[in-house]
Amino acid sequence: MKTVAFNKKPNAFTFRAFVVGTAASFIIGVGTTYNIMVLHGSYMAIDFSAAAAIFLFFLLTFIVNAALGKIKSNFALSSSELKTVYVMMVVACAIPTMGMSAQLLPIITSPFYYALPENSWAELIQPHIKPWLVPQGRLWIKYFYEGLPSWEGNIPWMIWIKPLLIWGSFLMVLYFVMICMMVILRKQWMEKERLIYPLAQLPLEMAQLEGKAVLSPFFKDRIVWIGFAIAFGVSSLNGLHYYYPVVPGVQLVQYIPIFRRTTTLIFRLSFPMLGFFYMVHLDVAFSLWFFNLLSLAVRGFMKYFGYHYTENLGIYGSPSPIFAHQGMGAIAVLVISGLWVGREHLKRVIKKAFVNDPNIDDTDEAISYRVAFWGMLIGLIYMTFWLNAIGIPTWIVPIFLLATFIIFVGLTRIVVESGMAEAVASTIGSSFVISGIGARPLGAEGLTAMALTYVWSSDIRTFVMASAANGLKVAESSSKRKRPLFWAMMLAIIICAVSSIWMLLRVSYLYGGINGNSWFYGGGAKAPYNFIITQIMNPTEANITGWYIKGIGAGIMAILMFLRQRFLWWPFHPIGFAIGPIWMMDQMWFTVFLAWIIKSSILRYGGLKLYRTLLPLFLGLILGQFVCNGTWLILDFITGHRGNQIFWI
Repeated sequence: MKTVAFNKKPNAFTFRAFVVGTAASFIIGVGTTYNIMVLHGSYMAIDFSAAAAIFLFFLLTFIVNAALGKIKSNFALSSSELKTVYVMMVVACAIPTMGMSAQLLPIITSPFYYALPENSWAELIQPHIKPWLVPQGRLWIKYFYEGLPSWEGNIPWMIWIKPLLIWGSFLMVLYFVMICMMVILRKQWMEKERLIYPLAQLPLEMAQLEGKAVLSPFFKDRIVWIGFAIAFGVSSLNGLHYYYPVVPGVQLVQYIPIFRRTTTLIFRLSFPMLGFFYMVHLDVAFSLWFFNLLSLAVRGFMKYFGYHYTENLGIYGSPSPIFAHQGMGAIAVLVISGLWVGREHLKRVIKKAFVNDPNIDDTDEAISYRVAFWGMLIGLIYMTFWLNAIGIPTWIVPIFLLATFIIFVGLTRIVVESGMAEAVASTIGSSFVISGIGARPLGAEGLTAMALTYVWSSDIRTFVMASAANGLKVAESSSKRKRPLFWAMMLAIIICAVSSIWMLLRVSYLYGGINGNSWFYGGGAKAPYNFIITQIMNPTEANITGWYIKGIGAGIMAILMFLRQRFLWWPFHPIGFAIGPIWMMDQMWFTVFLAWIIKSSILRYGGLKLYRTLLPLFLGLILGQFVCNGTWLILDFITGHRGNQIFWI
């Protein structure tokens, strides 16, 4: 007699799920790279929102999977398999542009291509770059930026293999460490603190299948399509306006000068950000726009009255050094307090790692706690030796890694709690070190090595840790057995890294990198060396004032966290203080304000029922914008149009 198992979850990690996820990761690597270099359309993989993943997942769930299911139900991917595919895609989106590939190749070559007698890079920077970190052959580097001449027939693949393998060893370890950290923190964030993960809600809805259905009920909700039509329609008007100027475009951003034109107040409406912020708690949304406007007012008064606090921290982070230091202090307290709150869970993780206590269950994690804990430590040790080998003094490496991972973990926490799909830190690890201990202890070699770390730790608008955190949330209920999920994420990272670098090298040598994306091959590639050359020529001492400001920021953050825990009526969420003053929030504050005022009104006059009824409308805004972006990129590719950027943030 056969035993029938009821309520058994289907296998999420089938061969076909891995094949589809691998193919999607390849498409993201090749497609997003071709877009930024040739089409110059809307960015699809530059921020935590992972627009490319949403667009491809829409095509998969709404069209391909539904069609396969109509042919034969067994042909369609199950809900669990769809979630696995999405996890692979969202992790892949962290690789091709800001996350790694488009940063790596230009940054390691720019000190050779842009070296001029006027900037002294050849004398002061080039001698300190290890030859095994960069491709050899100045002429090939020149062709990488300007394109191969007609008499050079073949792309010089071989000169890139050694440096890319060396960089790849470091970056793969970095990504492994990031995933380990998220596995360690997953249960604390999801099950104990119950953070809301706004960026995971849309793919979860799209992947939800009931019974033998092959199409999610989400797609059958008319309210979804109202939101979809609004975002798709408005952005399509702008796309048509680019093709046919007689069609009126819709301006979604306005700039108003204030404080006698010393500061600008930006009113920007972003449909997907409106959707994400609708899902966050009211105190979070309120604090984000409130602290941004407060910092803007402070900056405006300082400029108006001629008060200047000048310190060169590079181009990344907050527009004011004061708020850069303050934000670093605040985010450090955010991370440390989070670890303190989760100390009981972390004790269990460490106990499992050391003695493998059978009473501590980690079977629902992507990797065991033992592998996550020891893998994290061994990975950090390898990263320490690698960074020391490229020139950073031994005793400075731990300081740099500590600051950098505080920023990574803090930003990830902010993303999963506040829905900030467009976020950056107030400062970066290299600027923290140079300001905090001075440039002299680093020396020219150490400063040059710090410039090279910009590849993975500077313009961190997306990175694997945050993508892995959202991916783990999506896969939370897909299968009790989660171990293959780790291999799915690593496979997606490798496939996307290889495919995006291959495409980047190909289009750079065929068309010339400087004819591609002006930021990645221009300002972004030169920024690290423009910053450190000033430090090499005029070495700075440790900025004691900066430490005082960090302390003040940390103190205010601690007070805000204490008041929020002590008084239920306290209106300010500490996350707003930590992230409010960044330049990205200058762009986003109005959208956050709209989401806050809309949600406040809905909850006040319609309650939770109306909030839940209208939630599909705001999810539709997210979906409509990203599907519109992808649709116009396909049209641009077919028609040969360039520069039709209908969406930025």
